[in-house]
Amino acid sequence: MERKVKNVFVEGAINPSFIAESIAHHQHKTQIGAHDIFLGQVRADKIDGKTVGAIEYTAYEEMANQKFHEIRESAFDQYDLTCMHIYHSLGSVPVGELCLFVFVSSPHRKTAFDAIRYVVEEIKAQVPVFGKEIFEDDSYQWKVNT
Repeated sequence: MERKVKNVFVEGAINPSFIAESIAHHQHKTQIGAHDIFLGQVRADKIDGKTVGAIEYTAYEEMANQKFHEIRESAFDQYDLTCMHIYHSLGSVPVGELCLFVFVSSPHRKTAFDAIRYVVEEIKAQVPVFGKEIFEDDSYQWKVNT
């Protein structure tokens, strides 16, 4: 089944109540035996004596959404998944707040574990989302994914 390209972007930080609601919406899907969730959180890294206070995310949205879609479809081809949700922040996200939410569901836990790792690593390697680390003194530098 060909799925349509979705917009995965949300403005600002991802609210924990949104995550809880996403989980709750799956209670009626009784073929699911396991969920796995990855939450990316902004760290207060210290770089050259300065502390990160926030990350400002930008993206070439059309291309990024296409890449998210390709990764999602690839995961469905490789793993026995029931469903998957991906959300990524745009704009400013303060330290301690969530910027990436990946949620996979499967009949079995090992599949969910393996799929979440695959999806997150592919996102980091392929998706054109850019983070500008804003330091507490309002200076900045572009973040490099590792």
